[in-house]
Amino acid sequence: MNSKDTTTPPKLTAAFICVHNSCRSQIAEALAKQFASDRYEFYSAGTETKPRINQDAVRLVKELYGIDMEKNGQKSKLLSALPPVDIVITMGCNVRCPFLPCKTREDWGLADPTGKSDEKFIAVIKEIERKVRERFCEN
Repeated sequence: MNSKDTTTPPKLTAAFICVHNSCRSQIAEALAKQFASDRYEFYSAGTETKPRINQDAVRLVKELYGIDMEKNGQKSKLLSALPPVDIVITMGCNVRCPFLPCKTREDWGLADPTGKSDEKFIAVIKEIERKVRERFCEN
């Protein structure tokens, strides 16, 4: 009998939370999956939903990273759709988020780019990329 345990430990789970789960949290989920899905499971959700992910977010993330969030199955979901998570990251929605059990909670304080110019939208996307890489790729 082999005394060495060769099983891989379960991945930590992280959820990105925003009010409508249609823009910043969706971008964070897509980029986190792209850069760190080998180490974590990623989700996003909101306290409300929208019929579709923000189309500027879909377009720009596809242009910048080649990620098609809609084809990858991302859609606006409620908090109740989340599995248990280890890490909760709120986007900075200036609302009080409901309590979600977790080991770690942080707020990224990101401005909502909805309705803004592509340049402002891209700046928020790049800030999300920076935060995702710092939080999930450099430890």
